[in-house]
Amino acid sequence: MNSELSAHPRRRSHSLLTGLVTLLAGVPLWVNAQNTTVAIRAAEPGKAISPDLFGVFFEDLNYAADGGLYAELIQNRSFEYSPTEQADWRPLKFWELQKRGGGEGSVGVADMRPIHERNPHYALLTVQTPGEGVGIANGGFDGIPLKAGETYEASFWAYQPFMGQMWGQGDNDKPMPVTLRLETKSGEVLAETSLRVQGREWRRLSAKFKPSRTVVDARLVLLAHATGGLCLDMVSLFPEKTFRNRANGLRADLAQAVADLKPKFMRFPGGCLVHGGGVHRYYDWKRSVGPVEQRRAGPNTTWGYHQTMGLGYFEYFQFCEDIGAKPLPVVTAGVCCQHAGSSPGRGQEGLPLEEMPHYIQDVLDLIEWANGPATSKWGGVRAAAGHPEPFGLKYLGVGNEDAITPIFKERFKSVYNAVKEKHSEITVIGTVGPFASGGDYDNGWAFAKELRLPMVDEHYYVSPQWFWDNLSRYDKYDRGGAKVYVGEYAAHDRDKTRGTLRSALAEAAGMIAFERNGEVVSFASYAPLFARRNHTQWHPDLIYFTGTEVHLTASYFVQQLFGQNSGDAYLETTISAAVKPPTLAVSAVRESKSGDVIVKIVNGAAAPAPLQVALSGLMSGELKATKTVLTGPSADAYNEEGQPLAVKPVSNEITLKPAFDYETPANSLTVFRIRK
Repeated sequence: MNSELSAHPRRRSHSLLTGLVTLLAGVPLWVNAQNTTVAIRAAEPGKAISPDLFGVFFEDLNYAADGGLYAELIQNRSFEYSPTEQADWRPLKFWELQKRGGGEGSVGVADMRPIHERNPHYALLTVQTPGEGVGIANGGFDGIPLKAGETYEASFWAYQPFMGQMWGQGDNDKPMPVTLRLETKSGEVLAETSLRVQGREWRRLSAKFKPSRTVVDARLVLLAHATGGLCLDMVSLFPEKTFRNRANGLRADLAQAVADLKPKFMRFPGGCLVHGGGVHRYYDWKRSVGPVEQRRAGPNTTWGYHQTMGLGYFEYFQFCEDIGAKPLPVVTAGVCCQHAGSSPGRGQEGLPLEEMPHYIQDVLDLIEWANGPATSKWGGVRAAAGHPEPFGLKYLGVGNEDAITPIFKERFKSVYNAVKEKHSEITVIGTVGPFASGGDYDNGWAFAKELRLPMVDEHYYVSPQWFWDNLSRYDKYDRGGAKVYVGEYAAHDRDKTRGTLRSALAEAAGMIAFERNGEVVSFASYAPLFARRNHTQWHPDLIYFTGTEVHLTASYFVQQLFGQNSGDAYLETTISAAVKPPTLAVSAVRESKSGDVIVKIVNGAAAPAPLQVALSGLMSGELKATKTVLTGPSADAYNEEGQPLAVKPVSNEITLKPAFDYETPANSLTVFRIRK
């Protein structure tokens, strides 16, 4: 037994419980505590709350997809980069012409005979003098990380436009010999193979490699060895060990970090991302399904880089299935962002009304793609990708942080009514603007009540103190109205580039309030999820990463502890005092599947808080429990790359009595998981 835990004599326990049960239910569960008593009615059924409360939100921001969760190691694999993404980007950006051992030639971009109309550009390599090879090289995203002995699959699509001189004589029946090679920046060969390209039809060639040593900044090189031309597209390199070994899969360590959160749902592909850069440039889910070489890549105009669409709707849904999370896709409401067109606050435009039926059909087709039988049109597209069974979609977000204008209302209503009529099994989640209060928030809620929406999406990025000051926010919400999805939230400390313990604990206090109001708050997800170092447009984020490392923040561990210790019944909890300003929050839930009782305690003060905790109704004697404490040296502590974790959870197995003393550490989250 830990020194801070000690059992009360039975007589004292009885006296304590007798006094505590006289306290009024619903007393706010936060306090500046000195000898504070906490009573939990642990034997009663409790109040049913959302069993899916804590999930994740993925947005393709901060290079979260390409160069991030999507395991592709080549950058600009299909030669589609454009100045509309970044001013100096062109179709050959991140590719270098290679002329080895006296070789001479050139590389350009063509679009006359593409693999598919949705993938219009490809590279035309012209070899004038072969030498030791003429070709192209790509260093991926800040260098290609390779591990010795592990398997990687390189592939490319190619055809022969001509052999010999383009305008001269040549034997077009002769194949083009090609070397595919992994090498270091200095040219050291780590692995290579020889292939032959022959014929005028596009075809895919591939090879598997095992690098001879581990490097972090390798490159893929493709060299042609005869005079002539070679058309190339979709030049790719994947690790064989993707998450769950999926083809066209996800980076294993990043995907596992998400899986370890035990999310009950995943929202995707973004928030602002779904609007795109204008009313006709919204994220079109149909461009993200089907064979990868037939998907339409394009600008991520919201965040200023590129989307290959290799991580598309099939991969999102498959990932949800792999980690046991409900899929929650988000589509636009037929309007673009109010900040579009370099017009902050007044850029919202709506799709022309005559185009809305077509757009609404796209939304209905999405539901058919996810849930329809393999014999249906769009269910057949899903089945052709390898998933004949429906995905079981239940939730659909419509709109994101929109200004609640007449333009928005008219289009949202038409989408909502169509989905409601055709698919009553789908819960549509509306939006109430980008802030926790204000005009759009008020108008959004009024509109939700008018339509009797089943759920709305609230967002707030606020100071740590805001969470503490708003712990009773959802206590006041209408229990008979729309449910709440807190779709994007985070505590932003003074230095936003650092995910401090102070911020994490404020978020934990907010999550305790979500649990206490779990019959109103159905879903909640921190945002943003991912950020690649040196390619970050937004701070703070939950998970930072490089090509080889994953950096977990203090907020990550809070999300993990709540995700791994969620329940489906809230147990009535009362405390002996409620002093402002609040620095302590408590919740207790039961997980019905295991019968475990889970108690969470957040102490945001700089001093320990002594508590007397009583679990009424449990059998007397020793109870087996896991105690996990998340804390650090100070509220300013944060996890810094290259250093030991300053903030991390520490767990140990303990025994305790139904009534016990606990001194919760300063600046800490404690989770007691008490087994049945």
